[in-house]
Amino acid sequence: MDSYSSSDMKEIFRAECLEQPARLAEVFRAYSADREIRVELERLKKSVSSSQPLVWLGMGASYCSAISGATRYSLAGRPAFCVEASEWLHFAFSTWDQVAGPILITTSGESAELVELCRQQEKGPRILICNDPQSSCWKAADIRLPILSAKEKGNATQSYTNCTAICTLLASELLGQPWQADVTQVVQAFAQSLDQAFSRGPEIEEVCRGMKTLEVVGRGAAVGGAIMGALCVREMTGWRANGHSGGSFRHGPFLDVDPTHVAMVLALGATAELGRRLARDCAARGGKTILVVDQDPVEDNERLL
Repeated sequence: MDSYSSSDMKEIFRAECLEQPARLAEVFRAYSADREIRVELERLKKSVSSSQPLVWLGMGASYCSAISGATRYSLAGRPAFCVEASEWLHFAFSTWDQVAGPILITTSGESAELVELCRQQEKGPRILICNDPQSSCWKAADIRLPILSAKEKGNATQSYTNCTAICTLLASELLGQPWQADVTQVVQAFAQSLDQAFSRGPEIEEVCRGMKTLEVVGRGAAVGGAIMGALCVREMTGWRANGHSGGSFRHGPFLDVDPTHVAMVLALGATAELGRRLARDCAARGGKTILVVDQDPVEDNERLL
């Protein structure tokens, strides 16, 4: 990421986020109709065993994107796991033949751990999701799926969102579940969510003013969003921010909640009530909470936005 002033970074972030619905629509169009991509998807489906656990490997934002695919796959009754590529390379490489995949994810195609994994020619096939067809990983992989993101000046928000969508639809393809009928609703909902987030920016800023710590918390696919969100905050502001699953937050960080603490809780999907409960509990300890929901907010509370 290039060096920009704080005000420039803010404008770049906003501009690239607002471009994302159109980029996302293009991903769905390409993965539905582009002949080359469809051929690669068919090759992928033939190479991934349905009788073995499916492993997704990535680092940073790419790891976060993989969580959505693993969650979708697991919800259908087939085990799937996300592992940091560095951990897999050093401690689980010998298990390659005992799992389905693994599916390797790297936006740049130059992440050292992923490059090394792609070079393992005795293993295979090497399945890759990547944004750069000129990269080392792309050239070494056997099955290649593009992220289709433009070059980013700021945080990896566009490539993260595209890749998250690709991992989700990839899981659907492997499961034989149609996904095309949901595209219009997904793109519209995403655009509306972005508009609301930016329109409420001043309120969020007011909640966070003077706070020492931000914890972003989610469950299921939202864990990826929580980790990625905290990473973006750290990169843009230098503020201490951390991403957690709801369970890991309960078992430790929750004990640190006090009036200097802000928790952003992503209370979405089947475990939304657990997120709402956590938000109320953080408020009860004196912390401030930003509650992100896909249904009506639960209550009015001066410490809860």
